[in-house]
Amino acid sequence: MKYSVSVWKQHELHPKIANEDAINWIFLADLLNFSFWSDLEKDKGSNCQERFTILYKDKRYTGYWSLCAAINRAIDEGIPITTPSVYASAENLNDDKIKYAFRSHTGEEIPLLQERINCMREAGKILVEKFDGSFINCIKQSNNSAMKLLKIITDNFECFRDECEFLGRKVQLYKRAQILIADTWACFEGQGYGSFNDIDEITMFADYRVPQALHHLGALSYSQHLLNMINSFTLLPNGSQLEIEIRGK
Repeated sequence: MKYSVSVWKQHELHPKIANEDAINWIFLADLLNFSFWSDLEKDKGSNCQERFTILYKDKRYTGYWSLCAAINRAIDEGIPITTPSVYASAENLNDDKIKYAFRSHTGEEIPLLQERINCMREAGKILVEKFDGSFINCIKQSNNSAMKLLKIITDNFECFRDECEFLGRKVQLYKRAQILIADTWACFEGQGYGSFNDIDEITMFADYRVPQALHHLGALSYSQHLLNMINSFTLLPNGSQLEIEIRGK
């Protein structure tokens, strides 16, 4: 099967119409697309069926898809969760309402809920104050350049500024910022707001699942020290040398 950008809209949870509503959806989804690891997963005696789960249209979703399902469910329930001017302020959309929008079908709530709320407030405020309340205006300022859009995103939105120091040097990973651009490109199938003349300069996204898969397939080796830490479910602090090495592959 030949891959094309049209595949993106074929997923049941992704927007089907490429318009401003889709842009708002993509921005919020990629803003909050982080940390879906369940504390239950490190306890082999626990039932992982009880991990954070969204029940939407009689289907259960976990991981990234739970986020997409929660956003769609909120929209269906009349909660304007993807509107930047709304989620920018607690007066328009308070924390309890956001918590309700991300309510779980199980006893485990969405990981890092308060951090996600903080990201929504910060990014929404920036969009309202600097970009007339819409990520579309960031896209317009990029003049069809994915790399210029990447700079606009990382210069203005701290939540997308995925930077760290590694052995005395600043490392820029920019995973979610690049996914935001790639999702926009795919949703619009390279046309309109998704038209970028340098889309091929976007890099492979630094991730956790990618090195995990590569290690499983034997294409990437870990030191015994790192293997011992992983097998004992030892948390690697964000920005630590080992964490950066894994993400940077």
